[in-house]
Amino acid sequence: ELNHRIHTAEGFALGARRFCAGLAKKVLLANAVGALWEECLAAQGAGTLTVVGGWMGLFAFGFQIYFDFSGYSDMAIGLGQMFGFRFPENFDYPYLASSVTEFWRRWHMSLTSWFREYLYIPLGGNRGGTVRTLRNILIVWFCTGFWHGASWNFVLWGLYFALWLILEKYVFRGLLERTPGWVKHVYTILVVFVGWGIFAMEDLDVC
Repeated sequence: ELNHRIHTAEGFALGARRFCAGLAKKVLLANAVGALWEECLAAQGAGTLTVVGGWMGLFAFGFQIYFDFSGYSDMAIGLGQMFGFRFPENFDYPYLASSVTEFWRRWHMSLTSWFREYLYIPLGGNRGGTVRTLRNILIVWFCTGFWHGASWNFVLWGLYFALWLILEKYVFRGLLERTPGWVKHVYTILVVFVGWGIFAMEDLDVC
């Protein structure tokens, strides 16, 4: 694209609009929801936290990290488009997913595809039988957790999602196919937001 990019006034305008939308996500939504997260959960100890406050905090953190990260992605995509570059989409309405597997096809798609293409597939992917597939999933998600930071909560977060992906692949598949859509959506949201709680707690003693 450095050699063959196409720069137009229309593309610049579309890119500027995308950049402004991402900036609004970050400034107007992520920062405001982040304040709720700090109030409801992060600033409170385990002994003073209520059930309602805990869930409010988890949902606040989940939406903060989404608006923050997808906002940055929109800004990067828009900025690139302003100068004639086409960057791939990074988020595809992940909170509308009906399974944990689908969620990870929609969330941070650039990182997910990188781990799939450069780690999961070279390890053998789902070829070579169930045991190797399980091994590969665990390795990939251990590395995914460790990629986010050198703290045990990130490793635990990665293995937590590895477990749910394994369950969906080998245990829940038939059940999920027969389950009503709204139930699958609620199940996915609960699993994902509990995962965000693990992700956020760098001091695991708080949990």
